[in-house]
Amino acid sequence: MSADATRRVEVYPDREAVVEFDPDLTFECVDDCTWCCHHGVLLYDRDLLELAQRANLAETTTDFRGEKFVTREEKDRADHVADDGSACAFLREDGLCSLHLEEDWKPARCSVFPLGVWLEDGDLHVDIRESAHEHCDGLNVSERRVIDNLEAFLPELLWDLENPDSEREL
Repeated sequence: MSADATRRVEVYPDREAVVEFDPDLTFECVDDCTWCCHHGVLLYDRDLLELAQRANLAETTTDFRGEKFVTREEKDRADHVADDGSACAFLREDGLCSLHLEEDWKPARCSVFPLGVWLEDGDLHVDIRESAHEHCDGLNVSERRVIDNLEAFLPELLWDLENPDSEREL
């Protein structure tokens, strides 16, 4: 989307995002994809507090460059893993997230996917991650327009973060 085509969208009262993707873009998770679960998930401070109520942080998180991430662990299976045989510690054998299904919660970064977010000139900008175009099977397969459902992708805490940049990976 060109700079001329960007638009401001109110996601929450007094919380706008600068949308830089095609407003007709749709997204819906599809069975057996799990590509987004193959990478380390950055945990913001609020995520750590929430996760501590649901899991042992010493067993399920790791430090990388001064930030906390959900541990990627080697899985004893061929499906739902990255090329190196690892995936998110919470990704079950059936390709579903134990945090989302069993705890009705997921880290903010998991909610954001497949969007990329960053701050620019004090505004929260949102686009589709470049890598999602290549790997995510859920783009443009449903009627669920991302722009109409931004609150499902963008937890309100993103506006309070000093650096919500979603390109940081484990």
